[in-house]
Amino acid sequence: MPLSRKQDRKVRRLVAAAGAGQAVARRARIVLLAAAGRPTTAIAAELGCSVPTVRTWRERFRRRGVAGLFDRPRSGRPEQHGPSARLAVVATAASVPPEGATPWTRATIAAHLAERGLVLSPSTVGRVLAEAKVRPHRGRGWLNRADDDAFWAQAGAVCHLYLDIPPGTLLVSVDEKTGIQAKSRRYPTRRTRPGQAERREFEYRRHGTVSIVAAMDVATGQVLAERIGRNDSATFIAFLRLLHRLTDPALRLHLIMDNSSSHTSRATRAWLAAHPRITITHTPKHASWLNMVEQWFGILTRRLLRRGDFTSRKDLEAQITAFTIRHNRTARPYQWRYDADADHARYLQTAPAEYTKAA
Repeated sequence: MPLSRKQDRKVRRLVAAAGAGQAVARRARIVLLAAAGRPTTAIAAELGCSVPTVRTWRERFRRRGVAGLFDRPRSGRPEQHGPSARLAVVATAASVPPEGATPWTRATIAAHLAERGLVLSPSTVGRVLAEAKVRPHRGRGWLNRADDDAFWAQAGAVCHLYLDIPPGTLLVSVDEKTGIQAKSRRYPTRRTRPGQAERREFEYRRHGTVSIVAAMDVATGQVLAERIGRNDSATFIAFLRLLHRLTDPALRLHLIMDNSSSHTSRATRAWLAAHPRITITHTPKHASWLNMVEQWFGILTRRLLRRGDFTSRKDLEAQITAFTIRHNRTARPYQWRYDADADHARYLQTAPAEYTKAA
């Protein structure tokens, strides 16, 4: 039984491949021995199989080539439960669980259906849920958003500024990050090595907290970060004075910030009224993600704070300062892509009726 070079290469690969399975590897050996001129009975004796088995796979290979060495798809075991049973499982998993039984589990779904005359094992319930990609044990926090004109107006104003900064304007995103913990681990971190992930000590010592206020130049991505003692109006006004002093007086200073008490207090409003060069656009309620400096806070957390080791508050402050300096050396403006107007249109098409004005 002659083999082409390509066939010989593929069959030998099946013999050597660990993932091919023993059955396929033995069939490939049958073909190689037959191609080498070995008699059928000798092949059967060497491989420990019957003569009809050797003949079967030689014939399969002759008819279908390498593909003939693999089993054809089979129908498998007939389903014991039809579509209605599967729909009942999914519908139950998507319903409100009984009081005191949240969330749904495979066992509670099976028991619930058994009470209604449909007997399924928990493992069957699990398979149905896996096939339907329904995961009742998983969830995440969510804030339902009503169709509020004020939200969309404020979100649109912020996005328009990011996407098209007015001429002669220095656009700055401002916010505070409070309660940053200065923690040191009881034992040094073991750095990663080949085949082993980094190991960080579970126990740590607390050395207090640090709070900062930061301002990001939207056009450049550069950040000014200052430590603050208290997050109140006096502290925020002091930071506004710093921005007013450090920035080009020929430019209008436009700040993007949230509606926290220190940003909207009577003292802050009075100070801003006395400095008309500074204008404000507030982000909507529950929309801190629209404040661009929050993106930098996320980078600070992922790259420094989450894995950092800080022996004191001063050490934490120094590392934040060093991180900010390094960031500013290679800073680039963030590419803002969120479009509030387009999102509003999508929201009106997909939101539940009770959250739209049409309700």
